Amino acid sequence: MRYLITILFLYFSLLSCDKQENVTNHEKKTFKVSKYEDLVTLFTEWRSFERPPSRDGAPDYTSKTFEKRWPEFKDLKTQLKSIDTSSWSIPNQIDWVIVLAEMNGYDFNHRILKPWVRDPAFYKSVWTSKSDVPAHEGPTHHGITELWTYKFPLSIEERTRLLSDLKVISPLNKQAKLNLRGNAKELWITGIRDIQRQSVVLNNLKGQSDIKDDAEVVSIIEDAIASTDDLVSWLQTQSKLKTGPSGIGKDNYTWYLQNVHLVPLTWEEEVMILKRELARAWSSLKLEEHRNRNLPKLIDANSPEAFNKLAETAVQSLMNFLDKQDIMIVKPYFEPALRQHLVGYVPKEKRNFFLIGMHYDPRPLYSHFYHWFELARMDNEPHKSEIRRGSLLYNIFDSRNEGTATAVEELFMQAGLYDDSPRTREIVYIMIAQRAARGLGSLYAHANEMTMEQAGSIHSEYTPRGWMKTEKELLIFEQHLYLRQPGYGTSYITGKYLLENAMAEYGRLKERQNQPFVLKDFFDTLNSIGNIPIALAHWQMTGSNMHLNSIKNEIFRP
Repeated sequence: MRYLITILFLYFSLLSCDKQENVTNHEKKTFKVSKYEDLVTLFTEWRSFERPPSRDGAPDYTSKTFEKRWPEFKDLKTQLKSIDTSSWSIPNQIDWVIVLAEMNGYDFNHRILKPWVRDPAFYKSVWTSKSDVPAHEGPTHHGITELWTYKFPLSIEERTRLLSDLKVISPLNKQAKLNLRGNAKELWITGIRDIQRQSVVLNNLKGQSDIKDDAEVVSIIEDAIASTDDLVSWLQTQSKLKTGPSGIGKDNYTWYLQNVHLVPLTWEEEVMILKRELARAWSSLKLEEHRNRNLPKLIDANSPEAFNKLAETAVQSLMNFLDKQDIMIVKPYFEPALRQHLVGYVPKEKRNFFLIGMHYDPRPLYSHFYHWFELARMDNEPHKSEIRRGSLLYNIFDSRNEGTATAVEELFMQAGLYDDSPRTREIVYIMIAQRAARGLGSLYAHANEMTMEQAGSIHSEYTPRGWMKTEKELLIFEQHLYLRQPGYGTSYITGKYLLENAMAEYGRLKERQNQPFVLKDFFDTLNSIGNIPIALAHWQMTGSNMHLNSIKNEIFRP
C-alpha cells in the first residue's frame, strides 16, 4: 500500500510538472508573440508574401496561383490576430491595425474587387510621372516601369534596370488575356484608353535620341509595343460582350471603407457629408461673391511672363505665410519640393479645372501641393516605424494625404493666407465644390445607381462657373479612377472632415488640460505621425479612439 501511495504521488507530481511546463511554455509563447518586434517581423513576411510569384517573367495573377497561396495568407492573418496588443503603446497598437488593414485589403481584392479580372487598366505598365501621394492612385500591378525615375542618357546600371523593367510588359499582356474574365462594362471600355496610351508612350521612348540607336533596347520596346497593341485589339473585341455593372455595391463599399481604408463611415454617411459640403461650398461662394461685389475681379495671367511672375509671388507668399504665421515648422526641403512640381503657363483654351484657378491665383492649388511636403518628408526624414516608413498598400493613405491636402486649402484660407486678396477665397470654395461633386458622383456609380457618365454629369454640372466643362479628359480620368479604387473619390472631402474632427478634438483636449491650442504643434504632430489613415492619426494625437466606435468591433475582433 505504501508503494502504491508513493507511485501515485510521483505520478501526480509529474502531471503537475507537465502542466506547469505547459503553462510556462504557453506563457513564453504568448509573451513572444506579444512583442512589437514580432509584429515588425510578421509585417516583413506579409509584405514579401503580398508580392506575387513570377510567371514567364511577370507577376502571376492567375486564379490558380491565388488559390494555391490562399492558405498561406490565412496563416499570416491568424498569426496577426494572435498577437495581444493590450499592453502596447498607442503608436504600436496603431501599427498593428495598419497591418490588419493591409491584409483586409488583400482579402477584399481577392474576393470582390479583383482588378486583375475586372479592370483592364490594372495592366498599365509604364508610368511617366511620379504620383503626388505615396503610391500610384488606383490598383497597380507589381511589375511597373517607373519611366520618370530614369535619367537619360542611361548609365550601364540604369540601362540594365530599364531592360529588366520593359521585359515584364509582353508576358504580362499575354497573361492579361487569360485573367481578364470579368463583366464590368464601364471599367473595361474606359480602361482600354490606358493601354492605348501606353503604346504612345513606348513609341515616344523608342524615338528618343539617346535610345533609338541602342538595338537591344529598341527591340525590347518594339516587343512591348506589339504586345500592347495586341492587347488593345483583344480588349476592343471583348468589350462588345461586356454588359455588367462596375460598381461594387453599397455593402461592399462600406466594408471596404471601414476595414481597409479605416474610414469610420458608411456609404450613406459619405453621401450625407458630401451633399453637405457641396451645399456649404456653393452657399459660401455666393456669400463671398456678395461680400466682394465692389472689389475688382481677379485677372488671369495671359502670357508666360505674367504667369511666371504670378507663380513666383505665390510661392513666396505661401512659404512666408507658413513660416511667419506659425502654421508649421517649415523644413528646408519644403520649398524645393514645391518648386520641383510647379506648372508653367497654359493658354486659356487648353486649361482644365485646376489650371483655370491657378492662372488667377496659384496659392489654392499650391496649398494642395502640401502633398509634395509629405513625400519630401518620407525621403528626408523616414519614419522610425518600419510599418509607416513606406507607402501603405491599396491606397490606404488616401484619407490622410488627399484629405489633408484638401483641408489645408480652406484651413490656410481661414488662417489668413488670402487677407491680401479676398477674391481668391472664391477659388477655394469652387475647389471644394468640385471635390464634393465628383465624390458624390463616384458614390452613386459604386452603388450602381448611376453610370460613370451620369456620375460625371454631377461632377460637371455642380462645379461652379462651368470650370469642369472645359476639358472632358480630366472628367473621364477622375471618374474612371474612382470607379477603379473605391473610396478614393470621396477621400478628399471625407478625409478633410476627419482631419477637422481630429483638430476639434485636439483643441478640446488642450482646453480641458488648460493648455493653449498651438496650430504649429497640431500640424507638426500630424506630420510626424506619418501617412496613415487620418482616423488613426486622430487616435494617436488625442489618445482616444472613441471616434472609431463604428468599426472598433470589426478591426479589433479576435
